[in-house]
This record gives sequence, structure tokens and C-alpha cells, in this order.
Amino acid sequence: MPNAIAKTCGEYLVELLAAYGVDTVFGIPGVHTVELYRGLPNTHITHITPRHEQGAGFMADGYARTTGKIAACFIITGPGMTNIATAMGQAYADSIPMLVISAVNGRHELALGAGRLHELPSQRNLLAGVSAFSHTLLRPDELNEVMARAFAIFNSARPRPVHIELPLDVITASAAHLKLPIITKSSRPAPSPDAIQQAAQLLAQAQNPLLLFGGGAAQAASAAQALTERLGALTVTTINGKGILPPAHPLLLGSTLPQPPVLDLLRDADVVLAVGTELGETDTLLFDSKPDITGQLIRIDLDPEQLYRNAAPTLAITSDARLALEALNIALADHQPLTHTATQAQQLREQLQSLLSPTQQVHQRVIAQMRAVKPETIIVGDQNQPVYTGNLTDEPDTTHAWFNSSTGYGTLGYALPAAIGAKIAHPDCPVLSLIGDGGFQFTLPELATAVEQGLALPIVVWNNQCYGEIKRYMQDRDIPTIGVDIYTPDLLTIARGYGCYAVRAESLSDLQAQLELAYQADKPTLIEINEAQALHW
Repeated sequence: MPNAIAKTCGEYLVELLAAYGVDTVFGIPGVHTVELYRGLPNTHITHITPRHEQGAGFMADGYARTTGKIAACFIITGPGMTNIATAMGQAYADSIPMLVISAVNGRHELALGAGRLHELPSQRNLLAGVSAFSHTLLRPDELNEVMARAFAIFNSARPRPVHIELPLDVITASAAHLKLPIITKSSRPAPSPDAIQQAAQLLAQAQNPLLLFGGGAAQAASAAQALTERLGALTVTTINGKGILPPAHPLLLGSTLPQPPVLDLLRDADVVLAVGTELGETDTLLFDSKPDITGQLIRIDLDPEQLYRNAAPTLAITSDARLALEALNIALADHQPLTHTATQAQQLREQLQSLLSPTQQVHQRVIAQMRAVKPETIIVGDQNQPVYTGNLTDEPDTTHAWFNSSTGYGTLGYALPAAIGAKIAHPDCPVLSLIGDGGFQFTLPELATAVEQGLALPIVVWNNQCYGEIKRYMQDRDIPTIGVDIYTPDLLTIARGYGCYAVRAESLSDLQAQLELAYQADKPTLIEINEAQALHW
């Protein structure tokens, strides 16, 4: 019996998490995972209970994305794992670390199909496609080594989810003989000096270089800005690279890569330096083709496989972004920057602004109002039309202050739980969730989690009673708009039923006033924006 054991493997695992600095767990207890909870009171780890395992994963994503710290998820066997798979897919696509701990049926029962509770043919294989690795612990003695592998990936490789499952007879087995290891943090790869010299030579000779910084360069903002100014080069970021340069920087063109004038720049630059980006479809919006680059392409990435995806490099450098950019700054210390580019950047910014449609200009004003209330706000978005516009127009002061699920995997329902995770991680920082009425209904029950935690979280719902972007896509292709006009319930009443404050913003100035109140509240505030009304703001 578990109570007769001095320390079970489940208890030891919690001690081990604490030793690695994990301070938050998102999870819903089940009969297969309760052994993980026995040891929690003996640690400083806080447990947050979502209302669905997908919410647990999104919360861990928002927590990690805004802190760089790992949150764990305690997930039950079977349905818990299929529920969290979508959140792991989003984190996998966006290179977000996440530690998912689950139970699984006993070792002697695996893959037998005997009708056991929560049984899957192979839970480990199911999660293998959305994780850096998925491991079944066959003995408590393996735990130290497996956990060390997980944190080696989080600290030194392209960060991604890791799944560790404990069979029911292992999670309750004795681990009294195990000793907590001495935690050693592995380093990230540094660039080859020869490769840096080659890159510096190409960049020094360039007459119209273009710098492109992705989410993989977010921890290298200072070095990235220094290189931009040393070269005098026009600079673009991906959506996950927003904030690497200050919004008013004279050489920044924002995250406008999908816009035709910037794609022309990418094509015509004599040298492109792409750092920490896969040049993916959701960065370029080139759905039927790859980026057209005619000049020399230097790629820097932590993951060597990423160096060859979507565009073949002239020079490929496997390295941590910060280490590589700092080395380039040293190698180019005597370089004289180009002087014509600031004027060129100003003309391009004006051209890009003129390309926004009247509807996009409304979205831009709404998001600008959100920024104006508290410029440091972390805006967590979903897949919806205002977010798509904000991807082109919003430029925060810092990295990770604008992120959403339109990048990579592209799931709906992300914004509310991910914002909850970010707010838990940053209780004194303003955090806002921006979501459409369709996506909101994917994870709406997480309102209960936000109320339970007493979060002063504005949840701005853009309500057009449809899946708006898909409806427009069908209309543009003369396809009958079937399945996209949806019944949306009275969200204000529902939010109040959960214990939230709830209001409808009637104007831009009213939105500002409601946001100011929401940030001072003792619980979440749902702020509905009716699209038909807002398009006249």
C-alpha cells in the first residue's frame, strides 16, 4: 500500500521538480495521478487547477513564454493526454518549453487492450509527435536521468514540450533510496569563429542588407539592436520576435514580412541575415510558395535542422542567437553603418500604413487604445481578425508582450488560458486576452480558473457571431459560407455567471475606461466589442 512506503516515486518526482526550480504546476487530479499530489505540500510548488487539460497546457505555455521558466502539467492517463495534445502542438511549433507528467496503466498492462480505465494503445507514441521526447519510466531509478535529459533540452536545445509517463505500479513504487542530484545547467552552442568571420565579411560588403529576427532571437535583443545600428541595416521581426527592437527605432519595419514591399526587400537584398526563424508560412503568409531570396542568405539558429527549412542558406551557423550576434558585433566593430536606410525605412513605413484596409485601420485603433492604457501590457491573442492586424501593426516595448496562436500550429481557444498563465507568472504586470467569440467558446470554462485565482484580467472579446476570417476566405473564393455563421450566446450573462465583471464597450474612449477599471478589479472582466458597432469607431 502506498501509505506504507517511506517515499513513493510520485512523491520523489515532486521533490525533483522543486530542485529544478519548478514553482508552478497546472493540473486536474485523477485517480491515476493522485500519487503526484502526496508530496506537493512539502514543497513551495503552487498548484493551479484548470477546467480542461487543454487549458493546463495553454496556461503552462503562457507562463513559460513570458518568464522563460518551466511550468509542469500533471495530466491523467488517456483522455487527459488527448486533451492536452493540442496545447503541446502549439508549444512544439513555437519552441516553447513545457514539462508534461502523466500516469499510464501498469507495466504489465501496456498495449494489451484489456479495457482498462483511460487505456490507449500507446499513449507515449501519441504524444511523441508533439514533444522533443516522450518517455515511459520503467523503474524509479531512471527518473533522475530522464529529468536531466528534459532540462538539457529546455536549457540548451530548441525548447519544446517533454512528456514523461509513470506506469501506475512505478508511480507508487518506493523511491526512498533515491538522492536528489546536483543540478548542473548545460550551456548553449556557440558559433564557429570561422563562420562568424565569413558572416561578418558578407555583411560588411553588403550595400542593401536586410536583418530578420525571429522568436529564437528574443533573448538577444540587446545584441540584435547593436548589430542593426552597426550595419545601418533595415530590420524586420517575425511575430514572435516583436519587441527585439524598440517600436520607434528608425530602422525597424516591424513584423511586416507578409506585406509586398517587404517581400520585395527580402528578394532584392544583397545579404539577408535570418536569426532564430524558420521563415515559415505563418511568418511570410506565402501559402503556395517559399520566400524568394536572390542574395546571400546567412542563417543562425540553435537547431541545425532549422537552418535549411524553407530557404537554403549561403552560410549556416548553428549557435545560440545571443552568442552569435555578440560575436558579429565584435567582428564588425570598425564597420561604418549605411546612412541612407533611415529615410528608406520611413518611406516604407508610410507605404505599409497605406496598405491597411479600412477594417484593419479600425483594428489598429482598437489595439492602439489597449496599448495607450498601459504600454507595458502583455497582450495574449487568439486566431481572430484584430489579432491578424495587430501582428502587422502592434510594436511593444519589450519581447513577449504580444504573442498569439496564429503563429505555427494555429489553434483556437488559446488566448484566455495562455493569458491566465502569463498573469499568474506576472501578477503585478497588466495582461490582456484578445479573442473572438468563436475561439472564446473553445476554452470559455477557464473563466472559472481566472475567478478562482482572483486575476485582474481584462478579456476582450471581438464578437461578430461568426468564424470571421474563414467566412471572408470563403467569400473571396466564391464558396458558400456554410458552417461559419454561429450562434453565440449572451457572453456577458455567462461571464457574470462565472463570477466575472462583464461590460460592453461602446466606443474607443469607453474601452479605455473599462480597461482602466478592469486592471484595478479583484477578478476578471469580460469586455465585449460588437464588431458591427466597432467598425464605425
